Amino acid sequence: MNRFLAMLLAAASLVTLYFALWPTPPSLLQSDKSQHELAFAVLTLLASLAFPAARQVTLLLALGAFGALIELLQLFPALHRQSDVMDWVADMAAIAVTLLLVTIVRAAIRQRAKA
Repeated sequence: MNRFLAMLLAAASLVTLYFALWPTPPSLLQSDKSQHELAFAVLTLLASLAFPAARQVTLLLALGAFGALIELLQLFPALHRQSDVMDWVADMAAIAVTLLLVTIVRAAIRQRAKA
């Protein structure tokens, strides 16, 4: 485990949660789904780097649960947010694609090291 990257992952997770629960979060990208994809791609990359020995399925489940938690929390009327299962689908897609890319890059690095 890389302690600095784990702390960076924790900070990025808190920032993501904060903006997900804030009534009027800033818009960095045109689409709400694109913002979800970017946030979870970054979280997945940080998790993969912070915990290189973790199984991909573990990261998928943990980050997917975080995305689901956000959507469940957005169901509370006091937050003035709207939960959308398609946001969670966008989170899961970003997680899966990022994990696939991490797997490909790690395999290429191992292959190059063998040569």
